[in-house]
This record gives sequence, structure tokens and C-alpha cells, in this order.
Amino acid sequence: MAAAHLTRLEAEERVGIVHAPSYEVDLDLTGDGGTFRSTTVVRFGATPGASTFIESTTLEVHELVLNDRPLDPAAVIDGDRIRLVALEAQNELVVRSTRAYSNTGEGLHRFVDPVDEAVYLYTEFAVAEANRVYAVFDQPDLKASVRFTITAPAAWQVLSNAPTPDPVPAGTDGTTATWAFETGPVISSYIVAIIAGPYAAWRGAARSIDGRDVPLGLFTRASLAQYAEPDVMFETVQAGLAFYERAFGVPYPFGKYDQVFVPEYNWGAMENVGAVTFNEGYLFRSRVSDARREQRAIVVLHELSHMWFGNSVTMRWWNDLWLNESFATWASTLATSQVTEFTGVWATFASDEKTHAAEQDQLPSTHPIVAEIRDLGDVEVNFDAITYDKGASVLKQLVAWVGLEAFQRGVGAYLTAHGGGNATLRDLLDELERASGRDLTRWSELWLETAGVNTLRAIVETDAAGTITAARIEQTAAAAHPTLRPHRVAIGCYSADEHGALVRTHRLELDVDGAVTDVPDLVGVQRPDLLLVNDDDLTYAKVRLDDASFAAAIAGLAELADPVARAVVLGSAWDAVRDAELPASEFVRLVLGSVGHETQSAARGLALSRLELAVGRYLADEHRERIAAETGDAVWALAELAQAGSDTQLQFVKAFTRLAATQAHADVLGSLLDGSIKLPGLDVDLDLRWELVIARSALGAASDEEIDAALALDETAKGRQLAETARAARPDQAVKDAAWRRVATDASLSNDLARAIAEGWRRTTAPELLATTATAYFEMLQRTWSERSFTMASLIVSRLFPSPLVDEELAAMAREWLAANVSPAPLHRLVSEQLDELERALAARACDASMLSGAAQ
Repeated sequence: MAAAHLTRLEAEERVGIVHAPSYEVDLDLTGDGGTFRSTTVVRFGATPGASTFIESTTLEVHELVLNDRPLDPAAVIDGDRIRLVALEAQNELVVRSTRAYSNTGEGLHRFVDPVDEAVYLYTEFAVAEANRVYAVFDQPDLKASVRFTITAPAAWQVLSNAPTPDPVPAGTDGTTATWAFETGPVISSYIVAIIAGPYAAWRGAARSIDGRDVPLGLFTRASLAQYAEPDVMFETVQAGLAFYERAFGVPYPFGKYDQVFVPEYNWGAMENVGAVTFNEGYLFRSRVSDARREQRAIVVLHELSHMWFGNSVTMRWWNDLWLNESFATWASTLATSQVTEFTGVWATFASDEKTHAAEQDQLPSTHPIVAEIRDLGDVEVNFDAITYDKGASVLKQLVAWVGLEAFQRGVGAYLTAHGGGNATLRDLLDELERASGRDLTRWSELWLETAGVNTLRAIVETDAAGTITAARIEQTAAAAHPTLRPHRVAIGCYSADEHGALVRTHRLELDVDGAVTDVPDLVGVQRPDLLLVNDDDLTYAKVRLDDASFAAAIAGLAELADPVARAVVLGSAWDAVRDAELPASEFVRLVLGSVGHETQSAARGLALSRLELAVGRYLADEHRERIAAETGDAVWALAELAQAGSDTQLQFVKAFTRLAATQAHADVLGSLLDGSIKLPGLDVDLDLRWELVIARSALGAASDEEIDAALALDETAKGRQLAETARAARPDQAVKDAAWRRVATDASLSNDLARAIAEGWRRTTAPELLATTATAYFEMLQRTWSERSFTMASLIVSRLFPSPLVDEELAAMAREWLAANVSPAPLHRLVSEQLDELERALAARACDASMLSGAAQ
């Protein structure tokens, strides 16, 4: 039976009845099968005589006792809920049960390492999955302590939120042991954690401002221990902890800090208190770009910041989920810029986070940053670019509005006032108002409580000598979301120097509010080559350059010295492509003409990924094949010209594997693979080998023997997944159809394996091969949503939509399905997002085609 989604009204009602819960949980993890034993003792206060419920997902309940009264499971259990009636002022509930491990990354996930057959367990309890392991009031504002007693194989590491105790032998043969943890901190159920298995371990410490040495731990699977980089992980945490303590004026709030890389993880990482879990993709088995290392540093610091903001002080209900994630995204970017080698990370933020935010903000499913969360179904689909990236962009704007020092002072006061409890957005705004002297009520209403992204453009008038005589900023909004907002923006004037480089000659900063804001400080200034609105990327908005500025930017992007300015310009151009205002072929020309000169690894990687999208989805039919071939040739030429062994060389080679489109490209890939072509300083290591094989497979050039040979060199869980991707990438109708059916129907597939097969299915230079499953896709949606867990259902809905197929017939099918299936709302939302992206691609192709027809005339 599908779990009932807790509603906000139910949560509010329950928190008015239940108070001060605590849990004692006894788990037996010694079995070899797909189940484990769980005993929960819940003690809680309640309104005498009231009734409520507790969540508990089980296979079998062996005993159910409330206040010494045995309960009949058949009478009180409804799905994942146990009804509790006639409560007393103080209550005790005992639930003895058998429960199931998962293979979907939800609840308690069980993984067997094919390298050594070792078993690894970990929990993922967000959004409300703790009830898969123990009986719990599974909502964020019923914080509680948990005391775990865990029996497991004696050779394992067993971790939770509290420090790990010494194990005590549990049997006579010494093969099992029991870990009796001390009572853990009072926290929300979604950040409780258990990790167990024969993990390799490293230890360190960080010094807190209150004089404590905070124990640090790092854990990986034994077969991945060589990739752990403990020095990097510990140094990043030590620097980050010191930074956050200084910034907030609040000591680290918990007793230890472990970082655990876990297999088959759905997310990048999760901020479980003192036991952060990470995706193993951040263990680098091969050489990676500097951009990828920068991303890992941001993620490490993102999760660390949550220990204060989100874990010590937690949202009351999920409406303020954005505040947890947006703050962590903003704070980790600031910390990365100041305590790591990646000092240019704000340019990445401008290129990446803000672009993703604007893209999400223009979907039909866009919502205010402070979204209305009616139930847990709404939460699950709101882990999106509004919650993370737009929220962080708006916080960056707020910092510019109130000043960094006042912002940090207000955050520190908020953490001090509400530490250990739950709070709301209003609580934070009150502290920021006190710290800054600014009234933030209107700011909150306009920025946080309305949806949509504004567009800013500069309008200038000049005299015959080129001197500016009048200047203004015009602000517009989409008709569906017409709110105009206050912006703190900088305007930069850039002109070519004697070497042809675009350099900033003048900068001014001002508040923009309303439809038109005059800029008198530009009057009298010589008209620059490039007038850049939102210089330094202070605000969240789409930017449109005037014709002369855009022409200068196109011609001189490679010579624009400031990386943030380059990011704003390229973001504006990408935006215009997606809005069908700039032909995709012009964007391809812009990137190919400038990316070889890009000095920032992250900016180079983002430009190349957008180049791939433009070529694959936005070019007109009439010249797509030609431009795709020319783009692949150009990127390979850039790889050959790049400095030997450089980050630039690595990124261009990897981009070439994604852009390869012809038999000649397949031959180059094959020659790299067999060593007949060598680039000085480039090693074909484990991961690059797979990228070459998968690219060749997608072009129909990789044989079974080639894939098997790659797998023989990488007989690991990751290797098996990549082999599945390679096989599913083949341009063969029967292969494509079989891959689609496996992901759609085989419930035994783990989350990562399903993702790997779907990735191969979508990887194609012949999108028409995906058309055969379109009808089946729409027919299976409702059934899939009702029968599968959220993680697996959303994976299937999102990844089995044939997005490479830019086709009006597919769009019509999607519109018809959406009209007939308005519920469930999360499913409708996911499909509507796929349709919107498809319609954007159709419009972009039409724009590109119109340029061709215009040129022909």
C-alpha cells in the first residue's frame, strides 16, 4: 500500500497534541536476507484523552503495546500509520517488528559490493523515511533524542549521530557485537542517521572556538579506500568550521563530525547531524577537472553549514525548506571563496546556480521561494532550483541590500536565539532587521512570496560625440508573474584597451525599483563598448544587452578579463537562446570562439555543457548535422592545441566524447582508446576509458568485446553500471526498446542501475529511436506513480521521457495527457516540466531556422 502523505494541517494538529518525544531503538542487522528486526520504545507527552497517529512502515508487526495495553495491529494500523487513542499525559509505545531493507536509497539501504561481497548499509530519512526503520512522529518540528542499540557483525563500523561506543560481543563465537549508543542530540527525524558495514576509516579533529576538539571521521567502502583523500576532506572541514564559527559567532553545535561516502546514493550529500553521507561520485577514481574538485569543496562546506542552519535551528514545517538549502548554498559559496583554493567560485555561481534558477523559474511549475507545502508530496518535488539556487541568489541580493557584516550579525543572533529548536522565516527577518536597520517586510513579499524572474536592460541615449546624455534601467516581468522587484545592481562600463582586451573603465552601484529607474551618474560618460547591467552579479535577474554591447561582447568575450563579467555575458546569451531570441547557431559560434581562452575551469565546463545542449536540442533541422560535425571537429582541435596535461586539455577531450557525432569522430575516439593517437600529458584512465567506450557505443562503433574489455578492467559496481550505460547507448531499435522496458518495469533494479540504463537509453545521435516508447510512456505514468516509491517513480517519469526527441507530435501527446491527468499534482508537475522544455526546444529551433531563411533572402 502506498504511504499516506502527511499534510501540513495534520502536522500542525499533531504538534498541538504531542510533545517532548524520545526514542529507544533496538536494531538487529545480523541477518543475510532482505529484512531486519526493529524494536522501538517511544515515550512522549500528550494532551490527555486525545488521539493521534505515529508513522511506522513494516513488513510484520510482532508486538504493539501502548501504555501497557496490547493493541491489535489489524485494528490500529492503516498503511504506514498506527492510530493512538485515549492518550495519557505521559505515554509509552512499544513496536516490535520486521522491516525491509531498500535498494532505492530510501530508508535503510542495503548494498553488496561485487568486488568483495561485503555488505554496506546506510540510511536516508529525508523527507520522511525514518519510519521505515523505527516508529516515529516523522515531522521536523517534533524534535527528539534517539538512543540506538545496534547488533551487527563484529567486524563492521557502526555510526550514528552520537559518538560511536565500543562494541560488546553479542554471541559466543565472536562474529557479532552490540553497539549501545549514548542518547543522541535532540534533532528532527529527517537528519537521524545509521551507517553500518566494513567501512574503511580515518580519524582527525577540528578545534572549536569554545576550546573543544571536535572529532572528525571519514569513511568509505573498503574497495574504494584508495580514493578517499582524507587530508583534503579533513582540511576542508577544519577550515570551514573555523570560518562558520567566526561568521556566525556560534560554536559548532554537536559532538562530532563524520563524513561517509555511501553507495547508490540518490543525492549529492545529506546533512545528517554529525554523520554526513556523500555520493560516491565525489570519490575521484580518476583524474577530474578543477571544476569537479571545486564542486566537491562547495558540497562539503554546504553540508557543514547545515549543522548550524537547518540542524541546530530547523524549520517548523517544510514551507521553509528553501531557507535551509538556500542559506547553505550561499554560505558554502562564500566559504569556498575564502578558505579554499577556489577563490573564483562566485563566477561559477553566476554561471551555474543563477542560470539553473532562472530556467526553473520560467517553468509552468515555478513557485514562490516560500512555497506552499500542503503535504509531503509537495516537499519531494520542491527539491528544485527554486529551493536551492534561486533562494541562494536572492540571499546574495539580500546581503548586497543589508550589507555582509549586518547579515552575518543577524544570522548569529538568530542561531543563538533559536538553537536546538524550530524557527520560521519571520524569526530570521526580525534579527536581520535589527542588525541592519532595514525594513525587510516588503522585500520578503516581493522576493520570497512571488514567483518569476525579472528582466533588466539599460537604455542609453548619446550625442554625436558618443557621450551619454540620458540613461535608465528598464525592468520587465513575464505576464504570468508580473511582480517588479527592488534590485541592488552594479553597472559596468567596458572598453577595449590598446591590446584589444575589454577592461572596466567605470562602475556604479544603485537601487533599481519599478519599471524605470533613471541612472543620472552615467550622464556625461563616454559611451563604452560594453555596458554591462548586473556587473559583479549582485542581483537575481535576466539581463539583456543592447545591440552594440552584445556585438562587443560577442567579439570580445575571450578578452573580457573579469570571470564574473564573462559569466554574466554568457548567461545572458544562453538565456536568449532558451527564450528563442538568439539563434542557437550564434551561441555555438560564441562559445567556440571564446572557450579556448577561458581561464576558469568551472566556467569552461559550463560553457561546454551548454554547447552540447545547443547542438543537441536547439539547432534547426536544416543545418544540425553539419554544425554538430563542425562542433565536434572544433572541440577536438581545441583539445589538440591545449597545453599538455592541463585541466583545459582534459575538459576538451571529455567534451569531445559528448559532442562526437560522426564516424570520423568515432574513429578518433577509438584511436585514443587503443593508443594509436596520443595527446601529450593525457592518460586514458579508468573513467576516461568508459567515456570513450560509451561515446563509441552511442555512435554504433563499440563492439561487445570492447565493452567487455572495459568492464574487465573495472569489475566494480561503478564499472557494471557504466557497462549497462554503454550497452543501452547503442543506436539499435531493439536495444533501445529493451532498455526502456527494463527501467520502466523491473522493480528489482536498484536506483543507480536504473539511472545508468536510462542514461544510456537517452544517449543518442538518432533521437527517432526513442519515439517508439512515447505511447507506452504516457500509458504507464499513473500506474508507476501509484506503485513505486517516490525516488523510483520520479526517476522513471523524468528519465524515460524521450527528451532528445524534439517533435511536435510528442508535445501534442504530452498536452493531451496533462489535460486528462490533473492529479496527482507532483506527477502532473514533472510531466509539465518535460513538456515546457520540449516547447522551448521547438521554439529555439524555429528561431534558428528563421535566421537561416533570413540569410537565404
